[in-house]
Amino acid sequence: MTETTAKPKAKSAKAARRAKPAASERHLKITLVRSLIGSPKRQRDTARGLGLRKLGSQVVRRETPEILGMVRKVAHVVKVEAVDKP
Repeated sequence: MTETTAKPKAKSAKAARRAKPAASERHLKITLVRSLIGSPKRQRDTARGLGLRKLGSQVVRRETPEILGMVRKVAHVVKVEAVDKP
């Protein structure tokens, strides 16, 4: 008799995307350091979407592609620091 060896199953693309928790564990502390007066409405809305209301306000958000894109849009008025966990 011959023994059969089981091949490991290949992960589907969807399962591979779900298996990456490393990037979602990182967090960013975002602080509004400059006023949004006179800036375009899209930038004001982006800062509001991040949760920044007043000058000096801080929020902690998970580091995701969506949040990083929002931070890039208002990078000239915010300060960003990496934190381990909130």
